[in-house]
Amino acid sequence: MADAAPGGRGGALVTGSARGIGRAIVLALAGDGYDVAVHYRRSRDAAAAVAEQAGRSGVRALALQADVTLEGEARGLVSAAHRQLGSLSVLVNNVGNYHYGPLDRLDATTWHAMFDSNLHATFYTCQTAVPLMRAAGGGRIVNIGYAGAERLEARPGIAAYAAAKTAVILYSKALARSEAATGITVNVVSPGVMENSVTQPARELPMGRPGRLDELVAAVRYLLSPEAAYVTGTTLEVAGGWNL
Repeated sequence: MADAAPGGRGGALVTGSARGIGRAIVLALAGDGYDVAVHYRRSRDAAAAVAEQAGRSGVRALALQADVTLEGEARGLVSAAHRQLGSLSVLVNNVGNYHYGPLDRLDATTWHAMFDSNLHATFYTCQTAVPLMRAAGGGRIVNIGYAGAERLEARPGIAAYAAAKTAVILYSKALARSEAATGITVNVVSPGVMENSVTQPARELPMGRPGRLDELVAAVRYLLSPEAAYVTGTTLEVAGGWNL
């Protein structure tokens, strides 16, 4: 894998990184020596602040705007990150809207929106990043999933979201199999109920607490580490036993 960018570890793009999980990931990667692209859709000021904070780690950090539910913008985002950072060693797909509500009130607009932000955006960015990573001799892709998606449990309140995240896992596995010989690994980190989650079903959590963002970040960092070079096509749940 080529290390062409000034940060020493190559370039990393984290989608949806102006706030929350994405912000935590991008700051951790900057601390690890990656040059980083902070992606946002509307939160320009927040993204600029994250980029400024990341830059204090001595790496190149920039903020890039795109609506990744649109194919052209998603592909343009990846290309811009690669060009401006000098390389793209890491792609973390964190964008993914969430919807909770009665299944009998789920409309087509919401259904499509869940797939656009969770599955289609991931597909667009990965399909653009893979040729760039191949040319560089390899790379790491981590897609953010949803704990329990692989078990196909009935959760009527989040049916559209869960279906889209299940598709993300299936696509990630297929991509991992396809790229296994090229030096590109593709894995999924699936959070359960986290400290910033919209819903907090405390009674359902075996550990009795939501997960911390640093615990989720640690899973991503492991999959980017040299120790995980032989790990691909896997789903790593950070959920404290939820959904078991």
